[in-house]
Amino acid sequence: MGKRRGGRELLHGLSKKQKKHLRDFGEEHPFYDKVLLLLLLHSYFPFQSDNSDKSSAESDSETEVEQVSVYHKLLATLKTSPESESEKEEDESESETSGESEAEMDSEGSQEAGEADGGEEDKNDVPEQKEATGTAEQMLGQEQADGADTSCDLSHGVIEEFTDVKHESEFSLETNFMEEESGDCSADKRDSNSSQAFSEDPFKQHMDRELEEKEVEKLSTLPKTSSQSKWPRLGQLTFSSTLEKHKSLKADKEVDVKQLYLHKPLESTWPKVNKQFLSSVNKPSDPSFTPLQRELFCIMNTYRDLFYPERNVLTNGEEIRLAYCLHALNHVLKANAQVLSNNARRRDQKPGTDNDDYRDQGLTRPKVLMIVPFRECALRIVHIFISLLEVNDKRKIDVSNKKRFKGEFGSDPEEKPPNLKRPEDYEAIFSGNIDDHFRIGVAVLQKSMRLYAPFYSSDIIIASPLGIRTIIGAEGEKKRDFDFLSSIEILVIDQADIYLMQNWEHVLHLMKHINLLPLDSHGVDFSRVRMLNLNNWSKYYRQTLLFSALQDPQINSVFNKHCFNYVGQVAIRNVPLSGSISQVVVQLPHVFRRLEAEDITSVIDTRFQYFVDKVLPEYRDAIMSHTLIYVPSYFDYVRLRNYFKKEGLNFTHICEYTKKGGVCRARRFFLKGEKQFLLFTERFHFYKRYTIKGIRNLIFYELPTYSHFYSEICNMMKATDNGVDATWTCTVLYSKYDAQKLAAVVGIDRTAQMLQSKKNVHLFVTGEN
Repeated sequence: MGKRRGGRELLHGLSKKQKKHLRDFGEEHPFYDKVLLLLLLHSYFPFQSDNSDKSSAESDSETEVEQVSVYHKLLATLKTSPESESEKEEDESESETSGESEAEMDSEGSQEAGEADGGEEDKNDVPEQKEATGTAEQMLGQEQADGADTSCDLSHGVIEEFTDVKHESEFSLETNFMEEESGDCSADKRDSNSSQAFSEDPFKQHMDRELEEKEVEKLSTLPKTSSQSKWPRLGQLTFSSTLEKHKSLKADKEVDVKQLYLHKPLESTWPKVNKQFLSSVNKPSDPSFTPLQRELFCIMNTYRDLFYPERNVLTNGEEIRLAYCLHALNHVLKANAQVLSNNARRRDQKPGTDNDDYRDQGLTRPKVLMIVPFRECALRIVHIFISLLEVNDKRKIDVSNKKRFKGEFGSDPEEKPPNLKRPEDYEAIFSGNIDDHFRIGVAVLQKSMRLYAPFYSSDIIIASPLGIRTIIGAEGEKKRDFDFLSSIEILVIDQADIYLMQNWEHVLHLMKHINLLPLDSHGVDFSRVRMLNLNNWSKYYRQTLLFSALQDPQINSVFNKHCFNYVGQVAIRNVPLSGSISQVVVQLPHVFRRLEAEDITSVIDTRFQYFVDKVLPEYRDAIMSHTLIYVPSYFDYVRLRNYFKKEGLNFTHICEYTKKGGVCRARRFFLKGEKQFLLFTERFHFYKRYTIKGIRNLIFYELPTYSHFYSEICNMMKATDNGVDATWTCTVLYSKYDAQKLAAVVGIDRTAQMLQSKKNVHLFVTGEN
């Protein structure tokens, strides 16, 4: 929440060098010769052991000076930061050096985490593309309460966190007031005192409503009821709720920015930032939103949960990113403005006045958690935040640690390998820095933004599933922390489909630890905490925004079982009219073989037995050579690989953990026919998109997660020069529990027919379907 600081009157009259010396050593000193300082400090501060070496959270305006290990600080300065021509360059070099040391320490931990995610694989297969590369990582989230520096206590294994003591007091909500941060203080106060604004602002309506115990009991016990509606752009919507009555949720055809209750300066900056996506066909009365953004933001602004499964990285991905960034930043600015305004009211109130009117905070400061797959996504989000806060060219926002952020989250265009031909969606997904182990805290005030803020001093946390998972830890671990998730009010999970290719368990682990009561107070002022947080009802107020490129049972399960918003949920449920099979350009007979399973838990074993007993015997003959078996699940792949080894079948295999040399050998053996079968995992295809030559027979052990992978794999057959069209075959295994995947491949009409009939379905694609 940030420490309370004193005034800045102690710093008046000091030079920059004196201020730096006071900040580093806690006292003024008349001498600036480093050698003389070293001798003096060595005599007064004897060498201390690592276990007693602790850092402190001093700032320029701190009145009480804590004893610190000055000797070690000075040695670090002398070793890492040579004498600069200016004090500004000296400060930057010290900051960069501390970042490098943290990166080295974190890279080891991230490597261990990546190995743990890999699962079992034989000795010849090792991870080439890990989920966690861990470069330039910051172990954020382990901060002490009030945003202080974490002590480097080796006995407890705590790694020193990045801190910015220079700006600590500037970003502390408790010590700032509205008039110090807002350029239009009178307008903000007038809005806050207006009863009309209080009743109509969606933020206030959502956060200020106090649920009753009976309502909470209904939310946790009663099932949700749903209703359907259709919107012009989003299509078929399913609205579900436990408390609210079914009222028609209508799309606003025209949106006036002033009616959205955007916090200043977002009203003026949003049209400029979003200008790149606007077209000339936009109506004059709605000049700032695209049709998709308008309908999505109308739902977001009601604070309902939202699941949008039609995010396309090539078409609407950036539109959606801008929309949820606007909503998240609007929420943070309103929440912080409420705290700053109440600070001034509390300062002016008479002694003995009741403080219940000032409950405006959670148990911890972070309000928004954004889960994104790669560092490039975090980079774009931060750039959007900066653009939305910059009113004009004259009023630039002050961003702390921007240079360091650009270096660690940016990418070098020259690092991209040349002459690699990949599909457009692959290039779009894996553009920029694709490291998937990161987390960063962002503190936001109206005129300034602080990157690399300690988690307990942050408003927004941007992280990958793996990055947040390594902080939360597992039960029984000594070094774990999830208190900063206790008061999350908006959870954004973007590109959820990619986490199916990384490790979906990380997402489930996060959902189990979000909005739990914290284990420590973290210096919170309980007189300012909302009753909903004290009652442990935060999960009923949390808004979850879930964006994906596809409908998947695992993603649906998170939205249905881990989202408890009292105002309800909205899910887009459009059915595909035509499937990806229409994109197959080779003449190929498709045989869809249905397997019967008693329930969804027995599908895995049923599919394996069906494949072994009925499908594999048909392909054991030498005439059925060049057979590729596409396996979406890594665990199914391991099971099949072990069975093939046990039976002594002539096969080779490629998975996401196979070395590059092993991949080349497997592709060569399969092309020449030296190996009859090739086991091929979906995650390898997702991360590499290699063209496998020599395919004559194709078996989909399970329908692909991404529907367009079906046509991509089938179209690989045309890469075979000596293949005979008449001998090509394609066999697909499916069950009634694969309805969503099946509809994405063959279309909704064929899916209905195939699920009603228990017979195998034969389709012939001519390339013109």
